Amino acid sequence: MNQSTPATPQYEPDVDRSAPLNPSEIFPFPLDDFQLEAMDALNQGHSVVVSAPTGSGKTLIGEYAIHRALAHGQKVFYTTPLKALSNQKLRDFRDEFGAENVGLMTGDLSVNREASIVVMTTEIFRNMLYAEADEHDDPLADVEAVVLDECHYMNDSQRGTVWEESIIHCPPTVQLVALSATVANAGQLTDWIEKVHGPTTLVMSDHRPVPLQFSFCSAKGLHPLLNEAGTGLHPNCKVWRAPRGHKRKGRSQRPPQPEPPPISFVVAQMAERQMLPAIYFIFSRRGCDKAVRDLGVQCLVTQEEQARIKERLTAYSHDNPEAVRDGIHADALLRGIAAHHAGVLPAWKELIEELFQQGLVKVVFATETLAAGINMPARSTVIAALSKRTERGHRPLMGSEFLQMAGRAGRRGLDSQGYVVTVQSRFEGVREAGQLAISPADPLVSQFTPSYGMVLNLLQRHDLAKARELVERSFGRYLAGLDLVEDEENLSQLRLQLSQLEGVAGDIPWEDFEDYEKMRGRLREERRLLRILQQQAEETLANELTMALQFASTGTLVSLKSPQLRGRVAPAVIVEKVKGPGQFPLLLCLTDENVWILLPCQAVVSIHAELSCLQVDGLEVPELSRSGELRHGDQASGGLALAVAHMARRHDMTTPQYDLAGEVLTQARLVRDLEQEQEHHPAHRWGDRKQLKKHRRRMEDLELEIAERQHLLHQRANRHWETFLALMEILQHFGCLDELDPTEIGRTVSALRGDNELWLGLALMSGHLDDLSPPDLAAVFEAISTEVNRPDLWSGFPPPAAAEEALQDLSGLRRELLRAQERAGVVVPAWWEPELMGLVDAWARGTSWSDLIANTSLDEGDVVRIMRRTVDLLAQVPYCEAISEQLRSHARQALKAINRFPVAEAEDLVPAPAALNPATERAA
Repeated sequence: MNQSTPATPQYEPDVDRSAPLNPSEIFPFPLDDFQLEAMDALNQGHSVVVSAPTGSGKTLIGEYAIHRALAHGQKVFYTTPLKALSNQKLRDFRDEFGAENVGLMTGDLSVNREASIVVMTTEIFRNMLYAEADEHDDPLADVEAVVLDECHYMNDSQRGTVWEESIIHCPPTVQLVALSATVANAGQLTDWIEKVHGPTTLVMSDHRPVPLQFSFCSAKGLHPLLNEAGTGLHPNCKVWRAPRGHKRKGRSQRPPQPEPPPISFVVAQMAERQMLPAIYFIFSRRGCDKAVRDLGVQCLVTQEEQARIKERLTAYSHDNPEAVRDGIHADALLRGIAAHHAGVLPAWKELIEELFQQGLVKVVFATETLAAGINMPARSTVIAALSKRTERGHRPLMGSEFLQMAGRAGRRGLDSQGYVVTVQSRFEGVREAGQLAISPADPLVSQFTPSYGMVLNLLQRHDLAKARELVERSFGRYLAGLDLVEDEENLSQLRLQLSQLEGVAGDIPWEDFEDYEKMRGRLREERRLLRILQQQAEETLANELTMALQFASTGTLVSLKSPQLRGRVAPAVIVEKVKGPGQFPLLLCLTDENVWILLPCQAVVSIHAELSCLQVDGLEVPELSRSGELRHGDQASGGLALAVAHMARRHDMTTPQYDLAGEVLTQARLVRDLEQEQEHHPAHRWGDRKQLKKHRRRMEDLELEIAERQHLLHQRANRHWETFLALMEILQHFGCLDELDPTEIGRTVSALRGDNELWLGLALMSGHLDDLSPPDLAAVFEAISTEVNRPDLWSGFPPPAAAEEALQDLSGLRRELLRAQERAGVVVPAWWEPELMGLVDAWARGTSWSDLIANTSLDEGDVVRIMRRTVDLLAQVPYCEAISEQLRSHARQALKAINRFPVAEAEDLVPAPAALNPATERAA
């Protein structure tokens, strides 16, 4: 039996609150073990974290918490991440528990808020916790449990902080029921909730009541993706490889993929195998709308189903004539085909959801936002691509994103099997599909971020020490704490290594060592300079010596320098001149070591003309023909060699003539002095200086690494608190805090909710908006509270002059705020979107929806989102302290002018007259 239709028992008001509620009395069907385990934990008074696959029946545990609270005469808050999901839950709970027992609170609606079951967005619950509870009106009085549906939204980079703040500030007397899709670190989440909130039980399940079968669709057809064990690719899956010799173009190293199959082919293949209805995920709005067009006239419904769709569409068109999508989409809907994305009107999306749940729409082309929790189970899901564009570029899908979409397949009680189809794309093929299909879920990370509103609200209720304690309860701080243990251990290891090195080289005066190293460096430099001077003197003297040698007679004493003489300056005598290859002769010389050598004139580095020539006549000389050739002398030449050696001992014949140049001599003396100074330095007598230097370098590296790691640890452990202090400083600069006490300005800012509450508050209190008409006021509110990141943005409605002037008047204030944030190292956006002021002004002045949409490049869903952001801010204004009565009045009028269908919620969610600020649940 389908698990979504429990019986509704009648509760007696005097039921014993301590008695557990028997699930079998509520749910007339067998429950899964994990559901019973979670219900048992609730009966023990614990909070629970339920981590289970999408579609496994987690919601039933939330419903049990509701039945249990009602039986105890208590209340339950049921929170969801999206307004659309809140609306859907409201309708479901009204059917199940009766309209009088169910209320709704969203940014601009408060319906039956005193009811036993109140559905709300998680932001509203967080805001309620920050609001001051007085003895007459505690919003959490009589609340037994809070259900945090889709708790894995903690990973959302924009809004994840809301879940953490809600858990941190929720009173410990309230049981938390955190329902999450499968995540890798559910144990850490549970442990953290236990630390900051109270006893918490983790209930995990990987069982899917409707098993999934994974397929892959290429242009050749639809094939199984995984093997029978579900651990790898099916044996028949062929990983596509580029043809041999294929040359890649451009810089990409990724091999090209085969052509993707047409969408009509994929849908036809699925229809043939009875795999419809299906949600077909495409990661762009334009792609979804194009897919509807690409299916052409393909009809997926029977005549009877078409008649039912037509009847419902006619009724919808009658009630909402301006909320029907253009002809293509209305026609496609009659054929069982629709697109569902953020650019579609909420009312049209609700119509599609309703028809899909009835099994009348067979294929919905949707962006991944549909996977976020809207109750639209299907027999199959199709994932068109395994990567997507983000603000930071193109990236592969994460495991959890894939699981979330795949989990929509398989309707409990209707299907015995769910189907997940991955499709060949331009970027990915069967290999990537297989990897994602078996990849585990990703862990939850912390997105906790202090804001101006958080700072002011905490300081209104707590002293600084308590505020710090609350900030440091974040999931991020908890995760950092787990890492700190390991990091501290690594630091200890590094410190141990450092102390060991200090034991070896710690007693060495490193100042002396550094001084010695500097001296060695200088000596190296002076030696280099000496070599340069010698080279210059050698080049200068070379020509002079060569010329002189032409006239030198045999028997002349010379000094030779040649590689053949092993680099030493050798005393020698010229015995014979031999004709050389050029204009200068080769010299046959005999050295003091009785070696004959034939060398060019350039090998002579000194001529000793002042010494007497030696007698060489009659000496038998060897026949040497090549320059550089040498031969050892015999006894006959030995006497002459001795005479050369004798002269060399009496006169300096080993210093080249160029070394006797004045600057060379001076530099040589300096080098000698430095060498002596170095020898007398204390460090010269130490052991292996090379090893010591290596030790010293390692010690310095370790000291640097330890300092960096300590800084990183401090940053990770304290970054949230440091952000908090930086925001405090900015708030003090703008007069929102007097020391630590919120001023009237600060209390006004704390009553607001937005991306930058300080910017909104300063704009409201500036006085520049007081005299604006309601439409002009709405236009400025749009400009300061919304962001539209679209390059093709245009609007046919020019900004109204008064609104444009008022916005310009605020520019100086914004510049000052951004400068203050920059100085403090804080990044909080202060929106400035003047392009759409004319659009909001036109809507506030009564322009029809069709005219409005015809005059902008934005999709209808975008326009609704912008209008609703503006409505959210307008709804908060009347409850702010430090603003004029005129501004309050104009904000109410502007709100009334803008908040009409299709911007306003559908008629079945009519708001009651609000007595509280819907953003904070505070009284005016």
